Amino acid sequence: MNKKQYFEFATTSITNLFDHFNTSTNGLTTLDAEENRQQFGANQLSNGKKTPLLVEILKAYITPFTLVLITLAIISFITDYVIAPPGERDLFAVFIITLMVVVSGTMTLIQSVKSNRATEQLKSLVKVTTNVRRNGEAIELPIEDVVCGDIIKLAAGDMIPADLRLLSSKDLFISQSSLTGESYPVEKIAESTILEPQSDTSYDNLLFMGSDVISGSAEALVIATGNDTMFGSIADTLSEKPIPTSFEIGINKTSMLLIKFMAIMAPFVVIINGITINNWLEAFLFGLSVAVGLTPEMLPMIVTTNLVKGSNKMAKEGTIIKNLNAIQNFGAIDVLCTDKTGTLTQDKIILEYHLNCNGLEDDRVLKHAYLNSYYQTGLKNLLDVAIIEEANELLDVASLNINYTKVDEIPFDFERRRMSVVMQDEHGKRQMITKGAIEEMLAISSFVEYDGRVMPITAKERQTILSKVEELNRDGMRVLGVSQKTNPSVEGEFSTKDEANMVLIGYLAFLDPPKETTKAALEALKEHGVGVKVFTGDNELVTTTVCQQVGLPVETIISGDELATFSDDELKDVVETHQIFVKLNPTQKSDLVTLLRENGHTVGFMGDGINDAAAMKAADVGISVDTAVDIAKESADVILLEKDLMVLEKGILSGREIFGNIMKYVKTTASSNFGNMFSVLAASLMLPFIPMLPIQILFLNLIYDLSCISIPWDRMDKEYLDKPKKWDASSIGNFMFWFGPTSSVFDITTFILMFYYICPQVIGGPFHTLDAGQKVAFIALFHAGWFVESLWTQTLVLHTLRTPKIPFLQSNASFIMTTITSLGIIVGTILPFTALGTNLDLAPLPGNYWLWLIITVLAYLLLVTVVKHFYMKKYGELL
Repeated sequence: MNKKQYFEFATTSITNLFDHFNTSTNGLTTLDAEENRQQFGANQLSNGKKTPLLVEILKAYITPFTLVLITLAIISFITDYVIAPPGERDLFAVFIITLMVVVSGTMTLIQSVKSNRATEQLKSLVKVTTNVRRNGEAIELPIEDVVCGDIIKLAAGDMIPADLRLLSSKDLFISQSSLTGESYPVEKIAESTILEPQSDTSYDNLLFMGSDVISGSAEALVIATGNDTMFGSIADTLSEKPIPTSFEIGINKTSMLLIKFMAIMAPFVVIINGITINNWLEAFLFGLSVAVGLTPEMLPMIVTTNLVKGSNKMAKEGTIIKNLNAIQNFGAIDVLCTDKTGTLTQDKIILEYHLNCNGLEDDRVLKHAYLNSYYQTGLKNLLDVAIIEEANELLDVASLNINYTKVDEIPFDFERRRMSVVMQDEHGKRQMITKGAIEEMLAISSFVEYDGRVMPITAKERQTILSKVEELNRDGMRVLGVSQKTNPSVEGEFSTKDEANMVLIGYLAFLDPPKETTKAALEALKEHGVGVKVFTGDNELVTTTVCQQVGLPVETIISGDELATFSDDELKDVVETHQIFVKLNPTQKSDLVTLLRENGHTVGFMGDGINDAAAMKAADVGISVDTAVDIAKESADVILLEKDLMVLEKGILSGREIFGNIMKYVKTTASSNFGNMFSVLAASLMLPFIPMLPIQILFLNLIYDLSCISIPWDRMDKEYLDKPKKWDASSIGNFMFWFGPTSSVFDITTFILMFYYICPQVIGGPFHTLDAGQKVAFIALFHAGWFVESLWTQTLVLHTLRTPKIPFLQSNASFIMTTITSLGIIVGTILPFTALGTNLDLAPLPGNYWLWLIITVLAYLLLVTVVKHFYMKKYGELL
């Protein structure tokens, strides 16, 4: 919509708006809703939702790695076909290079499409709904089913599902940060008097898609949906690319490192071979091929396959990944911050006692609590549900609902920590009934009722009340106070200033026992290197009892009030050295999470309420549950289908396994390629011909990369999963410098043996004594020897470096990886004996070569195992 339309919707009468959208206070009928969908559009954004298929194709096939291949294919086409004599034209090299581009790009494209599809399917399991009045009844509908003309009921924790015009509101505060960048909530009222606001979002009576309800309640009319909303009109601007995770940064750094290394070293190869063989074109093609051999062109596919496979596995275990790139951070979590209620404790709160101020069970206290909980229109939490359920069992709630009518309410918010309703009975008597945290109730209560007598709250009485509550807290109960004020006089609407001079009439004691699995889950997380910190709004005594029951140390507990007394430097130390923080407001939770991240931790925050949303956004990984409020689910990267820390532990371990399998490919391939570069340089200095033809290098690389497709299906050693995993770019460099030269030793040994022993023995003499035809045969045999040896060592080292244990004896790869890598070795081994091998200028190898090969490979694997031992001793971890 444009500025004029917003002005019209803000100033037009409600009656005219009802006529415009063919609706009423009863909402739309099902038929009218469908007609409005056709007329005004669906509530779906076309911007920022899906990447066009053409863009996905270009991203898959046009990468820095494939560009090198495409360049080589073009050069090969020119040299081997365009300018070659008619009888010597050959497109075989072009075909192989093109095949590599197609295989790499197609596999990446397939996994990218699968990734997008999997993400959408997983997100569809997590539904965000809104309260809509249809056919005169309030129902919950998915946000995408909302249409213009719908009547929406809003409460704290809801997302604004479309652009709305307020019909009524009560203490409604909205966060518009996604639209304006302003972090402070703004108050919205139905009776707006602003006719010329500074901006469209400044209209007091308009709400906008993408905003959140912080507190209060309202009813509103949908005036725009989907792309017609303000959010839709600027969706491209708002859909900023998320901040890259440490894993993404690491992948990009590694890719650029290898590309830079290739760009520096490849020219040396060209120069050395050009001087040695005196054929600069052939030397250039060889150098370009070596550059291709150094590039892990399957890296995007390997990463995407791991993420898709991992997210599907985690979904089966009850963990929905909304953002695939968050998986690595999930496995890297070393500090988990969690709310107490419903996470450490059961998701079922029971009202254990409803006591008057004498400490006796009193149904009058329960009646007042019921009226407060039942008639408030804000966010009904588990405490409200428990009160209503208890009242349904013990009271005649039908009579209460007939005899009492609601006059007004003052919704709950996290600063006051209380909420009030004003009720009127059949005789016209009015009562303000307030319930909330006991400290906050004492702040507004001037009197206390004992045996029907109202007495002032003196310092002594205050201490008596707090002692009773402390006694209940020590039993692990959460206590709320209930106060009332008869015939409160007020002109107009009631507000928070009317919550004063009230009479405390009793207590509500709730029991939320720990889950049976919590203690075991916390111990499992500790064993896997994840520290747990409790950030709760509850008080110290209740939190202490629960934490003791689940095995968390409670030596020192920090309260929200104490946090305000610390300096920034002291806070960084406090959050590091303490585990339990109580009576926190939402901002304090978020600030503590930020401090932990600044201290170098990877932080997960698990919560389900509106008061947890800010902390979830501040964390590396926001974790919520399927039953959470809308804001919490929208803020989360990970959704648990079960509110159970055991499920969370499984998800963390899956994240670590995914990370490990990706590191297998990255580190092993990088070190192999680094070693190959040394081998090529050494061979170029030793040999009067290039050590391997460009087409042979490309084909070798193709077989190896196809074998690597199996890595995502490998398993990780149990010991690897015991610690959090973070991307460390320096570890890749260390890995390359330790294991790369190790392979070069055996490559050089192969060069010497093939050039000075096997080839002269088979062909009939040293290279310099042979005629032209014999030299061709000599070179073909040499190339075949190094081709097979290089494939064997490069593939088998995957098995050696996939684990710090002794390969094949203490730790075996998965069946899929073992099968596919074995097939790769078999194909490469028989290749010199086939017609395809002949086309590749490879010659059949003699019998004595195979004995030497087996000895060499065994010696190589033994040396790698020894080097691996010293590497582990120095750096502590392999992958």
